[in-house]
Amino acid sequence: MLQVRCADYGLRCPAVDGWESTGGKVPDTHNSETSDANARLNPAAITEPQCHAATMSTARSLLIPPGSAGCYHCVQRCVRRAFLCGEDRYTGRSFEHRKHWVEDRLRLLGECFAVAIHAYAVMSNHLHVVVQVISGAVETWSDEEVAARWLRVFPVADDDQDAVMVRRQQLLADPARVGVIRARLCDLSWFMRCLAEPIARRANREDGCKGRFWEGRYRCQLLCDERALLAAMAYVDLNPIRAGIADQLESSTHTSAGERVRVGRLRPESLGALLRPIVGISSVGLSLSV
Repeated sequence: MLQVRCADYGLRCPAVDGWESTGGKVPDTHNSETSDANARLNPAAITEPQCHAATMSTARSLLIPPGSAGCYHCVQRCVRRAFLCGEDRYTGRSFEHRKHWVEDRLRLLGECFAVAIHAYAVMSNHLHVVVQVISGAVETWSDEEVAARWLRVFPVADDDQDAVMVRRQQLLADPARVGVIRARLCDLSWFMRCLAEPIARRANREDGCKGRFWEGRYRCQLLCDERALLAAMAYVDLNPIRAGIADQLESSTHTSAGERVRVGRLRPESLGALLRPIVGISSVGLSLSV
């Protein structure tokens, strides 16, 4: 199970409290004061804190098994935290239009994957998504629907309808391939991959360059209950206000909160309904109204 960063959600955590009691100083996990030549030459003499400091990051497939249902707060940052989706303070170039790319891609994936997107915020150098994976939904889809959804995510190069039909028939003729695709449509890692990769390719084409656009793999936090889910949604929606980009939720752009406000103004009757996902499987709702 992933550990939720309690400090992000205003919760108390013994580990965090202990860190705060040290005055915010990072403890010496290498235990440098007690280390000696014997410890460096004899691995068995290494103390537990030293072993902990040398631990490698855990594979994502071990933290979140493919197809695992649940709610997650995912964060994807631009490489070197550069403002690749906002206004570059050094060159003066504006890349604000790329935020629309991310929003459009989120809506498409929400319609194709077995997910419910509860909140998002597209910032100038990073992206927040609060997403719920509903793995059981894919079992109710026919093979034809699975193929159609996959071809929306990965359309054929030739947009001709005949080419689309040929590709769909090729997929349907291979039940094993359809099974693989069905599993991917309820996989969080594939959801984030299908979100990040096309944006990176498109931005690199626009800049005429190659290389990374996003920084490493995305960070992910498991939200264990509805209370954690609501806290994560609030955290994400308040990002533009904390960053000084917006003064209030009504004026925030490229966020789920801003979209909810706009929908509420157009359809006031929706304000009394249960809180539904921004996009995705709409049957999933929270026990609170807007």
